[in-house]
Amino acid sequence: MESRRFLFVSDSGLIGDIAWQVKKEGHQVLYSIGDVDERDIADGFVDKALDWKAHVDWAEVIVFDDTLGQGTLAQELRARGKRVVGGSTFTDRLEDDRSFVQEQLKAAGVAILPYKEFTSFDSAIAYVKKNPDRYVIKPSGAAQNVKRRLFVGEEEDGQDVVDLLEAYRNTLADQIPVFQLQKRVTGVEVAVGAFFNGKQFVTPVNVNFEHKRLFPGNIGPSTGEMGTSMFWSEPNRLFNQSLKKMEEILAREKYSGYIDLNCIVNANGIYPLEFTARFGYPTIMIQQEGMLTPIGEFLFDLADGQDPKLRVRSGFQIGVRVIVPPYPFDDPGTFDSLSRGTAILFKKRTPEEVHIEDVKLVEGQWVVAGTSGVILVVVGLGATMRAAQQQAYGRIKNIMIPNMYYRTDIGDRWQEDSDRLHSWGYLREI
Repeated sequence: MESRRFLFVSDSGLIGDIAWQVKKEGHQVLYSIGDVDERDIADGFVDKALDWKAHVDWAEVIVFDDTLGQGTLAQELRARGKRVVGGSTFTDRLEDDRSFVQEQLKAAGVAILPYKEFTSFDSAIAYVKKNPDRYVIKPSGAAQNVKRRLFVGEEEDGQDVVDLLEAYRNTLADQIPVFQLQKRVTGVEVAVGAFFNGKQFVTPVNVNFEHKRLFPGNIGPSTGEMGTSMFWSEPNRLFNQSLKKMEEILAREKYSGYIDLNCIVNANGIYPLEFTARFGYPTIMIQQEGMLTPIGEFLFDLADGQDPKLRVRSGFQIGVRVIVPPYPFDDPGTFDSLSRGTAILFKKRTPEEVHIEDVKLVEGQWVVAGTSGVILVVVGLGATMRAAQQQAYGRIKNIMIPNMYYRTDIGDRWQEDSDRLHSWGYLREI
């Protein structure tokens, strides 16, 4: 493919690794980060632009990486005839407004779990006491970005949910103005996603399993993500009975990019939980390792409205996040004293399968950048999930960062989850 001009736009410095991968494929790349505190991310890896709008005419492809207003910008540029990978005002809302999501799914013919939206903690407490059951507390809007505030109830009478609602009322009422109580069901938590070219889904689809808790064994606080296991598949029952039903709506919006639907499934059905109407992190880095089609070529064709031929590897992929303090908490003092500017070392060569997050290059040395403590994504591939897991953790042994930590069980769920998913028929290609 001939060299193209790519402009990557981010609020918080999430897509630096993909910008770097596209640059390594021979394309011209500019990367713009809105958050002042995150602007050193990917320094030295790619060329930066302070004001991305000044480079719109230069760019052949503009790639937006996150929501909260980015969809509106993408929509406006697309209307001007620019090639854009990004969403719309509608797809921003798909991620930010939980009740809106459920109603859109219901209208598209997808079964949803019973839920109720609240703007008052007292009303929610009274509701649970009147209707005792197991519920999930889901903050809406910007508050949902603090993942540890989501709570999954365990007690049949809902008392643990009542206790937490009372605590939130006393301490976080001003930070969680809108939230949802959703009936909890048990089963396998699995996500299905696919790229969309403005008109239709591009196959194969991606089946993935997120690991959000901080510690092995799925305990501790919820995080943005600690690691993901996945595989590519031709359209299967899981996809056709959930995400596929949104195709007409996404075509109306001329959506271009990746969209993912996280679900709980069991023998009774598929129950969608939430959309990620953008690239997922670290999902996109892991997907890139599983793609045989160069990602720069693929993104160009996607933004151009073509039907890109997505060639992928068979087998499984696993990505493990390597992090440093204070992640997943916001603590600038701890970050400054323990992590900022810390050197990232490799016992052997720097492998291609290590992907950067909050990293910059200083005189040839990788160092910790940004503010969050999310540093690297290490990817393993294999014909089996176990083989991919062994490769990923073997590669982590090559990395030395003071105070680094990571989960040691990414992919362990597959042994049990695969049996149930196959038994229920959700992975069958149809």
